[in-house]
Amino acid sequence: MTELKDQLSLLGRKTEYKQDYAPEVLEAFDNKHPENDYWVRFNCPEFTSLCPITGQPDFAEIRISYIPDIKMVESKSLKLYLFSFRNHGAFHEDCVNIIMKDLIHLMNPKYIEVTGLFTPRGGISIYPYANYGRPGTKYEGIAEQRLMNRE
Repeated sequence: MTELKDQLSLLGRKTEYKQDYAPEVLEAFDNKHPENDYWVRFNCPEFTSLCPITGQPDFAEIRISYIPDIKMVESKSLKLYLFSFRNHGAFHEDCVNIIMKDLIHLMNPKYIEVTGLFTPRGGISIYPYANYGRPGTKYEGIAEQRLMNRE
């Protein structure tokens, strides 16, 4: 247990909320089952960001699914990271791609996908989707297949 406490600094401490995009709050811990392929899914129904042009708030559910390898994202750090978009100006598509790239950088998963289910603005809903499969592995093929079969 001490080893896990050495990896994580946010659990059990007073929460400090960042006022702008803060990828540095993301923390990872060791996957105890790296030999297994299994899904981890996060649903984040209260995601908010700002339109970079108008400054108006955008609301979404962010869905993150991944197949971990050696590292996994710690959920409180993910929550704080997603909260950090609250005052950040970025288009919907940018948010989804930034989140995915930051998580790839943090944990180097075998596979990851991020979907944004943004609420309508001007009568139009936008649902951007981005995914990644580790190059040169079966996960690269899975990523291509899942991307091409999206509705």
